[in-house]
Amino acid sequence: MKETVTPITIPRAEFIAMMAGLMALNALAIDIILPAFPNITADYAIEGNSIQYTLLSYILGFGAAQLFFGPIADRFGRRLPLFAGLAIYIACSFAGAFAPTFGALLLLRFIQGIGAAGTRVIALAVVRDTHAGRDMAATMSLVMMVFMIVPIIAPMTGQGIILLAPWPYIFTFMAALATFMSLWCAMRLRETLNPSNRRELTVSTVLQGFMLVVSNRISLFYTLATAFFFGSLFAFLNTAQPIYVEIYNLGARFPFVFAVVAVLMAITSFSNARFVGRFGMRRLSHAALVAHFVLSVAATLIFSTGPVPLWLFLTTIALIMPLFGLVGANFNSIAMEPLGRVAGTASSVLGFTQTVGGGIIGAVIGQAYNGTVFPLMAGITAVSFISLALVFVAENGRLFGVAQDGAATKAAE
Repeated sequence: MKETVTPITIPRAEFIAMMAGLMALNALAIDIILPAFPNITADYAIEGNSIQYTLLSYILGFGAAQLFFGPIADRFGRRLPLFAGLAIYIACSFAGAFAPTFGALLLLRFIQGIGAAGTRVIALAVVRDTHAGRDMAATMSLVMMVFMIVPIIAPMTGQGIILLAPWPYIFTFMAALATFMSLWCAMRLRETLNPSNRRELTVSTVLQGFMLVVSNRISLFYTLATAFFFGSLFAFLNTAQPIYVEIYNLGARFPFVFAVVAVLMAITSFSNARFVGRFGMRRLSHAALVAHFVLSVAATLIFSTGPVPLWLFLTTIALIMPLFGLVGANFNSIAMEPLGRVAGTASSVLGFTQTVGGGIIGAVIGQAYNGTVFPLMAGITAVSFISLALVFVAENGRLFGVAQDGAATKAAE
């Protein structure tokens, strides 16, 4: 029987731009403040690497709230939790510009992350409500193409703002953009949840999702592997600004160098769909993870000998970071394979585990920053090895198995 969908009432191009804009609020909140790290540090007289907690606090709020926005949206519809999330995001962004202390800023960032979780979860739910099958996959691909532009331009936007005004205007900018998205959605986005699909809101729903994930070997170990793997990405985000600015003296050029890595990651993400069809999820993601580990080990050995020239560091990062585009999406798909009947709840649990786990791991690595690039690379090597070991356990010691795609589920249950 053909899956019933809710027709969209606006042009498809506008719908794609709207969904990408909602999802982009999350990436914007992470990347736009990176150039302002020195300014925030100076204003609050922060010591050491404590400025990195502005990312961790946001990520923790974002990750934790994913557990609840999905069930809430299934009970009350899409619009109400969407506007609640946007209101939280706007209020905390605006208040962040006036935070009297660093502790207050961290609290506001945590709550801002909660609001951002609503925009992402609801955007994905709306796409599922209005599309099915290949049409949904095609629409999500276009949404992600637009979304991937944000990590490229967000640091440049932040740099531009602090060149013209004090750093609090970055938070004002986030509030203004979220306000625009709120008005746009209020005027143009109708409720997309079919009344017959509304579900009761119970704590057992979330607990059931956790139990389903932890009771399946494939889902559990791939979720943990993704959390550790994402830890290296968050570690890079935590240390990118001090490495590029303090070690290599790039100054205002930092956002442009950062954008190169973002572009390469976007390219591999776009290419993943074509490669998966040819090689399979497991062969492609396992090969990328092995390459990630080998490159990380080699770089760690080289970086341990002393100062690293800029060209070598950039080359290393340009080779390692784009591999996320070949690992992250595929690991998520593999983890979700056994959970098709409860995909919505399971997706929230996976998002929580991967985001919060990755954020904490990235913070631990980031706090080891000592004015050299060695702690970052050593941390990346460690989490890459752990991720590889977890995948090895998940697959019972069999890597690169194309035949396992879509067939390993029953054996793991």
